[in-house]
Amino acid sequence: MIGPYVGRVEQSIRTQPPGPRRRPPTGAAAAAVPGPGRAPETVGAPAKSVTSARPRPPAASPRLRLRLPLGGHGRGRTGRPTRLTAIGTGVLAVLATLAMAGVDRLLFDGLGWLFGFGYLVVCFQLAVRVRYVDLLAAPISGPIAFALALLLLEPVHSSGVTAQVVSLATGLALRADWLFTGTGLAALIVLARFVAQRRFHRAR
Repeated sequence: MIGPYVGRVEQSIRTQPPGPRRRPPTGAAAAAVPGPGRAPETVGAPAKSVTSARPRPPAASPRLRLRLPLGGHGRGRTGRPTRLTAIGTGVLAVLATLAMAGVDRLLFDGLGWLFGFGYLVVCFQLAVRVRYVDLLAAPISGPIAFALALLLLEPVHSSGVTAQVVSLATGLALRADWLFTGTGLAALIVLARFVAQRRFHRAR
């Protein structure tokens, strides 16, 4: 019985290659040994997914836009004067005429040439700056502002409603040249703008 066993041992020794025998890896060593179709991994380090690193475009910085407030009588982006509505024309006429009348009475103790010249300037500005749809507001607002300035700032020697009416009528009569000149100037400018606008629309 010992003979066949010895024969098998000798046959196994002949078939094995010379050198120490390899032992199967166990534990952490088994994880480090790459197998077929398996990528090597670092022992004790978690697997990290490899992603393609693409450069990100820089974030666009917000553009700061500064807007300057434009008043009712300033100039817009196109360089043209800002147009006035009918209400704006009346308010501007009253305020400007009262201001000129107040300055004239403060300097010369009455309403004289400074008030009349200021009224001409006011009528010109109203006719130039009023909108096309509100052209009639310019020649109408001027005389109303003129009469209101006389009623409020013209010195009255006696009290009462009758005295106020007489003083207003007298002031209008004495300053009729300034009144009709300023109102006529505004009417001519408004008429010229109206005709020019009509011709422009017909040409188109």
